[in-house]
Amino acid sequence: MNELRIIDILLVEDNPGDIRLTQEVLKEGKIKNNLNVATDGEEALLYLKKIGKYKDAVSPDLILLDLNLPKKDGREVLAAIKSDPVLETIPVIILTTSDAQKDITDMYAGRANAYITKPVDFSQFIDVIRAIEEFWLTIVKLPKRI
Repeated sequence: MNELRIIDILLVEDNPGDIRLTQEVLKEGKIKNNLNVATDGEEALLYLKKIGKYKDAVSPDLILLDLNLPKKDGREVLAAIKSDPVLETIPVIILTTSDAQKDITDMYAGRANAYITKPVDFSQFIDVIRAIEEFWLTIVKLPKRI
């Protein structure tokens, strides 16, 4: 289990409402975590590669990645993460509104660790974030931070 340390999460999301809700649910969760947010794909890659203002960023233990992002979309971000030997072992959960079978297939082919379609219902969205916390932060063994 991962209770002995704080889990660092990078949320890559451009919807302010989804960001706020995710922050609130994880803040109230049972696992201590630091949630960092990138609001577009370019910012996410700068954060992950520790470039510019992110030179001191902590490498995340887990990435929650939306697909439909400005600048670089989630598909491009996933491809960059999984082709980088330093980043490729970080688990990436796709958290998106798309339930298109092509997106699901493409993301798993691109080595996403999970694909979750965001519910539009407020309480169901909360349940999804809690389920992610329960599974990924409590049950799963995450790789050591780089």
